[in-house]
Amino acid sequence: MEAVIITGLSGAGKSQAANCLEDLGYYCIDNMPPALIKNFITLAMSERSSIEKVAFVTDIRGGEFFDEIKPCLQDLKLMGLNYKVLFLEASDEVLIRRFNETRRQHPLAEGGETLSGLKREREVLKEIRSISDFVIDTSNMKSAKLREEIKDIFTKGEDIGFIINISSFGFKHGIPLEADMVFDMRFIPNPYYVPSLKKLTGNSKKIQDYVLKFPESQSFINSVDKLITEMIPCYIREGKYHLNLAFGCTGGQHRSVTMANVFAKKFKEQGLRITIEHRDL
Repeated sequence: MEAVIITGLSGAGKSQAANCLEDLGYYCIDNMPPALIKNFITLAMSERSSIEKVAFVTDIRGGEFFDEIKPCLQDLKLMGLNYKVLFLEASDEVLIRRFNETRRQHPLAEGGETLSGLKREREVLKEIRSISDFVIDTSNMKSAKLREEIKDIFTKGEDIGFIINISSFGFKHGIPLEADMVFDMRFIPNPYYVPSLKKLTGNSKKIQDYVLKFPESQSFINSVDKLITEMIPCYIREGKYHLNLAFGCTGGQHRSVTMANVFAKKFKEQGLRITIEHRDL
């Protein structure tokens, strides 16, 4: 099992780092008290668990922080766990601006003075910073750059690949909330009104042949294929490694299922990681 302890200054981007690790396949837990990390690791390493990579965000909760985290790390070492400590920081000026923008108060600020809270926090965290495996200064980083840094560190240069989650659905049952892009297949003639095809689904070759025989179907496939292929490098550049595509028709039985299958096959042949779900079948 691999484990990452994410810590550092308040407002430095720990939650964003956790989101990035989650995209890399880590099971992430935010605001985890250091004293509970060993117990969770023990459960995660049991035979019943399928967790292989885990990341904890552990935050400042007072002067006893290092007294809690130090024995925690010693326990993990005795367990033979392969863990890394990631420490995030930023300049006082940047952190103060971030707190002002979010209208949040620093957890150690006395009388609402963010700077005094930051000074106390730096003092409490200086020892854990000194033993951290990786220290990232996010002062001049946009979130995409932070994602790139973390990806480089924790994938060891491996290509984690881009994943496309494809789904079909029926508009009468509602649009999938998680969809990044929704494509309406109701411009294609409906096989529902062909008596011999009515009871079949888009998983049937007869339905597929019917739906795909129209020129507008082929034009749509070529246009969307070109669009998505051109967009993927842009998504990766911005730190996004997954895309949710939803294809809809009236009932989610024929046209949407056919098109979802077409694009799943097409993108898989391009070497992309694919998942597919026919929600309303």
